[in-house]
Amino acid sequence: MANEKKPTDFLTYKGKPLLRKDNVLYYGNMSDKYIIMLQILEENTVNGTSLPSRVAISLQQTDPNVRAKERIVRKSEKKGLYDALDLGAVWLERALAEKF
Repeated sequence: MANEKKPTDFLTYKGKPLLRKDNVLYYGNMSDKYIIMLQILEENTVNGTSLPSRVAISLQQTDPNVRAKERIVRKSEKKGLYDALDLGAVWLERALAEKF
């Protein structure tokens, strides 16, 4: 079947996978030490299209042995998905390079 998606056919941003489940986006590899979680808090409709207007960002550890609240390393909130994803990409890059 030519139209079947393979596990490696993810949407990517700056070379890392970007997955969406409802109003939550996950950016990064789950096999890495950190990922970014983006939660869409508000949306505005522009010309019939719903666009995120307020997004919460959090840099999180992927270690399953750490409690959920303790996994969050950094968090912030931005206006718009692009600003949030751009900041998240910088946080993730620095965290994976252990510059945090």
